[in-house]
Formats: sequence, C-alpha cells, structure tokens
Amino acid sequence: MLQPPSGAGDRLLESLAHRDKFQRWVVFFSLCVAALWPPEAKGSTLNCHKTCICASNIVSCSKMNLSAIPVGLPHYMAVLDLSYNEIHSLKSDWTTVKLPNLHNLLLSHNNLHFLSSEAFVNVKHLRYLDLSSNTLQQLDEFVFEPLVNLEVLLLYNNQISQIERSAFVTMINLQKLYLSQNQMSRFPVELIKDRFHPEKLSLLDVSSNKIKKLPLDDLQALPAWLRNGLYFHNNTLHCHCDLYTLLAHWEIQKLNPVVDFKVNHTCIMADPQKSQVSVFSLCGEIMNCSTFKEADEEAFLEQTIILKCDTKHRNVVKTWTIPDNVLVTSESNQTAKVLLDGSLQISPVRYEDSGTYTCFATSEAFNETIYVVLKVHNFTMHGAGETLNTAYTTLVGCLASVVLVLMYLYLTPCRCFCCPNKGKARGEDSIHSSMLSVTPTHGDPVLKAELNRHVAFIDSKDSQGQNGKLNPNGDEDEDDQDAEAALMRGKRKKSVAESISSVFSDTPMVV
Repeated sequence: MLQPPSGAGDRLLESLAHRDKFQRWVVFFSLCVAALWPPEAKGSTLNCHKTCICASNIVSCSKMNLSAIPVGLPHYMAVLDLSYNEIHSLKSDWTTVKLPNLHNLLLSHNNLHFLSSEAFVNVKHLRYLDLSSNTLQQLDEFVFEPLVNLEVLLLYNNQISQIERSAFVTMINLQKLYLSQNQMSRFPVELIKDRFHPEKLSLLDVSSNKIKKLPLDDLQALPAWLRNGLYFHNNTLHCHCDLYTLLAHWEIQKLNPVVDFKVNHTCIMADPQKSQVSVFSLCGEIMNCSTFKEADEEAFLEQTIILKCDTKHRNVVKTWTIPDNVLVTSESNQTAKVLLDGSLQISPVRYEDSGTYTCFATSEAFNETIYVVLKVHNFTMHGAGETLNTAYTTLVGCLASVVLVLMYLYLTPCRCFCCPNKGKARGEDSIHSSMLSVTPTHGDPVLKAELNRHVAFIDSKDSQGQNGKLNPNGDEDEDDQDAEAALMRGKRKKSVAESISSVFSDTPMVV
C-alpha cells in the first residue's frame, strides 16, 4: 500500500485547525452584529406578526385598536393600512426612518384631529393618502408640502372649515381631491384658477358643504374634461338664473356631475322661508329663467377663427370634418387645419365656411363626438365697423337737426311789436306782424295818419257797410265812405286790417 509523504499529514492537520479557527471567528462576528443591531430592526418581524398582518409588501394594521402607529415596521412595505383605529394625531416621529417604497397610506376612521407639519417628511413617495372620516378642522400651509408625488388625496367626511390657499401648491401631480362632507363655506377657487393650481387635477369634489356662492364665470371657462369631474351638489347655494344656465349647459354636454347627481343640485330661495328648490326648476314659474340654448360660433369674412373640440376626456386623438363631411388633413389644400391641441383653425374665413363642424375624440377607452355650428356674416369686421360709423353719423345728424328746429321755434329773437324798427328797412313787410297783429307796419306817415283809428267793439245788430264791412256809426254818409275807401285802395297794402290776420285772429278790427 502506498503511504503519503510524512509532511502531507502535518499539512492536513494544520489546514483543519485553521478552518475551525475561521468558523469560530464567523460565529463571534455574527453575535456582535446581532448585539449591535437596532431594536426596531430586531423586532420588525415580531411586531408585524403580533399587531399587523403582512402579505409581501402590504402591511395591514386595520381594526387593531391601536392608539399609536407601531414602531419598527418593515422598510420595504408599499402599502400601510392603519384604518379603523384610535390614532388621534400624526406626529413627525411616527416613523424615524425613511420609507422610500411606501406608496399608499390609509388612516381613515381614526378620530384623527392633528397633523404635524412634518408628518410626511419621511414618506415623500406617497401616491395615495386616505385621511377621510376623521375630525380634522383645518389644513395648514405646509402640511402637504413634501408630497410632490401624491396623486389621490381623500379628505371627505371631516370637519374642515378652513383651508390655506397655498395648502396644495406643491402637489404638482395631484389628480383627484375629495373634500366633500365638510364645513367649508368658500369654494377653493385657487384649485382651478390660480397659476399655482395643480395642472393634472381632473376631479374636485366639494359637495355637501356650506358653500353659498360659486365662481360661475370661472367654472364655465374651464375645459370640459375638468368640468366633467367637478362636483358641488348638496350645498347651500343661492338661487340665481346664472346658476341654472351653467347647469343647463352641463346637462346638454352630459357631464358627470349633472348626469349622476341632477336631483341633488338644489339652491336656497330668497324668500323668508328659505325654501330649497331644484336648480332645474328655476326656468319655470319659480324664477322664470330663460331656457338655455347652445350658442353658435360667429365669424366675419377674412377673419381667423379657432373652433375648440371641448371633450370630456384628456389625452384623446382629435380629428375634424368640415360641413361637407370632408376630413381635414394636413396634406389637403384647405383653409382649415388642426392645431397641436386638437383645435380647428380656419383662415381666412369665407362665407361658404358656414355650417356644422364635427370633432371626433377617440382613445383606447373613450369615443366622443362634438358638433360645432359656425355662422359667417357676409361682410368683414372692418366693413361692419364702417356701417356702424355711418349709422352713428346719421343718427347724430338727425338729432342735431331736431335741436336746431327746436331752437328756431322757441329761442328766436323777440317779436317786432316789442322792438319796432330794429333791423328792418323802410317799407319791409314782416310775416310775424302780418299774422299776429292787425296794426300796419308800413312806414308811410300819410297812411298812418289816415289809419289812426280807435278800437271799438260792434254788436251784430248794428248796421254794416258795403261788402259786409261793419259801420261803426251806422249813419255815416255814403260819400264819406266812398272817399275813404278810395284813399285806402290807393295807399294801403294787404297787411292792414283786411289782411289774413283779420280772418284768423279774434283781435278787434281797427277802424
């Protein structure tokens, strides 16, 4: 039998001795690490199993009658459910380590009334936060500041009466915000109007609050996809025809807030009883509001107009057809073209462009058709201005003419009988003196001497002269009458006692 070299056995024994020494060092190092490991880490598995239920990266501690959040929860968890407990406050130290994988945090039904301004510092990657059915009363300015990735925030069924205007400024990815069943008396207009509002917000629920007034103009100016997710029913709104017009328009567009909650849109009348009526009944005998009708788009010749495809959904593909059912394409030689945002631009507008335009909005889940009626006036906008200016000038001219006539009738200089001989040449007739006075106005002194007679009122029973003239004396000789008549015929003009004023005036005749 072969024997191993004498030195080989010694080397084998030495190798075994070194291996035992290495294993002892490994065991010793493991014990040291275990002794120095943080207590939260040592008890993480134990706590999860005692007070919570762990399923992969989901940790459920719901309905465990907890008054505080357990410590030492696994850092890899993505969902943490703490609902239906007795956690009254969420302080900054509820977790002392960062939880980068935590996406969903559920804290509903906890009688939670306090949120620390640093409560969410270590959970910046949250996308879903449920704080509903608690007793929160106000939302401070910086409480949600770290949640830049949050998409859904549930705050319904609390006692919130005050919200800082900048409470949601940093939540640039917020898509759905539920604020119903609270005590708010002001509509949070900063969430839909201000330049810091969440751009991705597509659902805002402020129903069942105490809001009395809505920013109607701002709501109507919103795109249809945002109005389709704006809920404000069951509030204490004041009845107004503008409110009816808004909701009637939404009903025609079949937006969800009206389709799903039409009977819940009520308002308070201004009568002493503060009656609550349906908003859609205001067009009847209650307030006699005008029935809403969708207005057509109007344009003028040679103008550039943009027709919007106001769809109820975002991120859809939009295509257009013109009134002749012709599809608008980029290759065709048309005055209409589709813009990047899906709107249709027509330039320049022609009279034959009048008609109904159709927008088809499609996506993988939605299909919607929008009709837009365009009415083109048969003149340019500049021409319409000239027509308006001409009509205005004509009107001003008519008014000026009326004023001048009135001035001529009522503001003329005084009559000649109050300023005799002024501004008149010798022998000049005056129509005013001929019509309003029987006194001759001629300057002939012989005629004046001959006609210088006194005024006498003659009864009808007295004798008359020839040609129906009254004879004041009744017994004057014919010769004298003939002589005087001959003198009068030779000297006087028609403006004397036989003038037209003697026929149309009750002034006594001069004899």
